[in-house]
Amino acid sequence: MTIWVNEQIDPSGIVYSCIACCDQNAAEDCHQTWVNNLTEDQKKEGWVATLRTVDSWDEVPVNALKLSV
Repeated sequence: MTIWVNEQIDPSGIVYSCIACCDQNAAEDCHQTWVNNLTEDQKKEGWVATLRTVDSWDEVPVNALKLSV
């Protein structure tokens, strides 16, 4: 099973928000929205939106919104 993990990470490296799901298209749409919504100031400060995959729900951060989509 592949689980797609979207994370917004603040300048200090702390995960600000996280959404995980099994639907690649939904995950990619979410990621693109997060990237598009970062302001230029946030980007300069070091905010990033990442998309990565994991193989188990155990590898998803505890604070993630976990969707069964």
